[in-house]
Amino acid sequence: MTKIIFLDAAGTLFDVRGSVGEVYAQLAKNFGVTVKSEDLNAAFYQSFASASPMTFPGIEAAKISQLEFEWWLAVSAKAFQIAGVFNQFSDFPKFFAELYAHFATAEPWFVYPDVFPALNRWQKQGIELAVVSNFDSRIYAVLKALNLAEYFTSVTISTEVGAAKPDSQIFTVALEKHNCLAENVLHIGDSFNADYCGAKNSGLKAIWLNRQQETLDLGKLDLIHFLKVEEFASLDFI
Repeated sequence: MTKIIFLDAAGTLFDVRGSVGEVYAQLAKNFGVTVKSEDLNAAFYQSFASASPMTFPGIEAAKISQLEFEWWLAVSAKAFQIAGVFNQFSDFPKFFAELYAHFATAEPWFVYPDVFPALNRWQKQGIELAVVSNFDSRIYAVLKALNLAEYFTSVTISTEVGAAKPDSQIFTVALEKHNCLAENVLHIGDSFNADYCGAKNSGLKAIWLNRQQETLDLGKLDLIHFLKVEEFASLDFI
């Protein structure tokens, strides 16, 4: 019987309204910069994919928030450079400070419609819920703003641990918070590599929530446990 469920955050519980490119482009327009949202979206994901993991091992807690800010500043600046409009900014740091604060609010996010039914169902079944995410420390404000914070007894993020999924260290830290064995915990997330493979390789039970309807060449991995989106809210563990 599953008594604890770890859940990924962005892409699993909530996601960006429209696209990252749309949000970036809309705010950039306020600073006199015009760019196609689809071009900026592609540029963002290119920049994000090329960045090193957002982890700061060995760094004291008081310095983490500034390092998170600087990491995202570099990713965002590169995205606008790739899109060819970076030089249109008269004050990019000022723009970015506004952008960064914006993503700590509820405005750019939406909660997937199946999330609250699922969380309420599991809570009524006496299941303990926790977040394990490669998000930064804005996650606490976002969860609260989206009315999700009350469901979770712990939140474990990569920047505070110094390791990002699929690294087993982040799962180990989360398990220690709940004083439980890996085999008694289920992890659900939308990333096949970070969530499903990361959790399985760390000894947890895992379900891949394939929100983007990705097609993978799984080869011999025919025993993969994946969840259709329409099944999420009715998932039972009793």
